[in-house]
Amino acid sequence: QVQLVESGGGLVQAGGSLRLSCAASGRTWTMYHMGWFRQAPGKEREFVAAISWNRGNTYVADSVKGRFTISRDSAKTTVYLQMNSLKAEDTAVYYCAADGTPLLFPRIGASDYDYWGQGTQVTVSS
Repeated sequence: QVQLVESGGGLVQAGGSLRLSCAASGRTWTMYHMGWFRQAPGKEREFVAAISWNRGNTYVADSVKGRFTISRDSAKTTVYLQMNSLKAEDTAVYYCAADGTPLLFPRIGASDYDYWGQGTQVTVSS
């Protein structure tokens, strides 16, 4: 089992920044990729960004490219999502997820991920 705990969400004005963290514990060595997703009220869960644990390969959704950056610490126990130039449409619950499939590059489908955190609310006021 892998446990994921997100933190860092909150209320921020448009144009501001937030940094989300996802702390992983348990059998983390079985995970190959980590991802961030978000879900706004009445909408489906949406891919935001992903990173490979070992190689550090990253993939960022077009909707946040140039504004959001995903990274991981050297111990590979925490994944970060740096969010800059936030917009009202970025308001959502943000979820961290882990994928145990040994592929070279991370995937973008929510159903591809095996473990999920509880989510952290990000609210951007316009």
